[in-house]
Amino acid sequence: MSMFCFQCQEAAGNKGCTKIGMCGKPEETSNLQDLLVYTVKGISIYANELAKKGEIENSVGQYVIRALFATITNANFDDDRIEALITEGLVLRDRLAEKAGYSGNRHDAATWTVSNPAGYHIKATAIGILSTENEDVRSLRELLTYGVKGMAAYAEHADVLGFEDPSIYNFIYEAMASTTMDLSVDEMVAIVMKCGETAVTTMALLDKANTETYGNPEITEVNIGVGTNPGILISGHDLKDMEELLKQTEGTGVDVYTHSEMLPANYYPAFKKYDHFVGNYGNAWWKQDKEFASFNGPIIMTTNCIVPVKDEYRDRIFTTGSSGYPGVKHIGDRAAGGAKDFSEVIKLAKSCEPPVEIEKGSIIGGFAHNQVMALADKVVDAVKTGAIKKFVVMAGCDGRQNARSYFTDVAQELPNDTVILTVGCAKYRYNKLNLGDIGGIPRVLDAGQCNDSYSLAVIALKLKEVFGLEDINELPIAFDIGWYEQKAVTVLLALLHLGVKGIRLGPTLPAFLSPAVAKVLVENFDIKAVGSVADDIADMMAV
Repeated sequence: MSMFCFQCQEAAGNKGCTKIGMCGKPEETSNLQDLLVYTVKGISIYANELAKKGEIENSVGQYVIRALFATITNANFDDDRIEALITEGLVLRDRLAEKAGYSGNRHDAATWTVSNPAGYHIKATAIGILSTENEDVRSLRELLTYGVKGMAAYAEHADVLGFEDPSIYNFIYEAMASTTMDLSVDEMVAIVMKCGETAVTTMALLDKANTETYGNPEITEVNIGVGTNPGILISGHDLKDMEELLKQTEGTGVDVYTHSEMLPANYYPAFKKYDHFVGNYGNAWWKQDKEFASFNGPIIMTTNCIVPVKDEYRDRIFTTGSSGYPGVKHIGDRAAGGAKDFSEVIKLAKSCEPPVEIEKGSIIGGFAHNQVMALADKVVDAVKTGAIKKFVVMAGCDGRQNARSYFTDVAQELPNDTVILTVGCAKYRYNKLNLGDIGGIPRVLDAGQCNDSYSLAVIALKLKEVFGLEDINELPIAFDIGWYEQKAVTVLLALLHLGVKGIRLGPTLPAFLSPAVAKVLVENFDIKAVGSVADDIADMMAV
């Protein structure tokens, strides 16, 4: 076995990828990512001690979240950049060790070093996921690690906008250091649950960063057709990149389109003022290999999810931020107080044909918590009169598997007195269906990116308050969630912290949950795998 990875929903055989990732990640990249995570563990051992004394600077946390973000599924396939992060991390680790007063007898996670690139791959065979032999300990450690990876992504997005919370960094140090310790099962479960608590804090911080910077999302009708000008397609999640691209393309004759998880940028007041911001092109991330070819113009990947790049568009795709792919041009980080330089992308766009139209019409979104609360009286009245019988949270991720048609079928078969609440690219399974409305309230309320999952928590808690309920589970809300990668794990742990029970998760339960750990989640939180469409709908409507 040259690699082992089971961090995403598409893990081979729902067990793990052992030769090449289903995402396209080769063994060398997988092993380097394992080493980068291991390096972060070493850093965290010392950072955790220093943080307890108040002797740690925020730059350490900024490195850690950036490093962990690079290991998320479909983010960075560029070995050179991952090795550079490892080298940077080793220097940081040694500096922290010295500051903490360690000169020898360090934990193994904090001692490794290499003298040549081959050493990375030699070391990787000893520290990968399967180096933890006990499957239940391994399961809890990986569940925690993946929750932290997603948290790191959310924290990094907030940090880019100038918002950070040192308590988040401190928890990440504690969590990653804990994976190197011989803890009891109860201790490991406790820190996993603390991860859910810190996830809520992190998502609230990101929500604050986005809304204070760009305004509260508004109900918006988004064009999904094309114009006659050449265009640039921007994908991923980074709103700062979106802002800078719109500013630099203004007046150039080049239009800007969002793709996949960047769709919710269309809902922000700060971006809607740009006339050359045309709308959204395409669907969820996994269709990009076809849709990027037909777009004709350059594409900017700001974060995950990038898939193996095809020759049809290889010479006009760019990565930036946490994303990377070998042989693809990377736009470097902005200097302090400056902006990223998209001039090369804009120049290329001007030489390209306009996008090929792949669909027409529009979709409606912008139902983040502030907008839904503005409609609270209307929503509450619809519930009290029985016009709305149930809210179904169908948030999360989309993916390639045919089994994900389950979510389309559920959306189509749900009774007409139900409303779907969604965030993330899972929405592409049903956001273009003609499901109608209930008294003017659309039956699909899109709150934004997976990064905006906090909105759904705020809406649920506000409804709990309005209806005077003691328990969030007394609300007429069911959870039928699609997951794919680590940010979805973070959201799941956040929901568990908030006390939500009865979550359906699909299309499969995570491969990294051992039978014993899965049993704990089932017994304590009533987590269940999705079943048949008819049975699941009947069960959701009966509660």
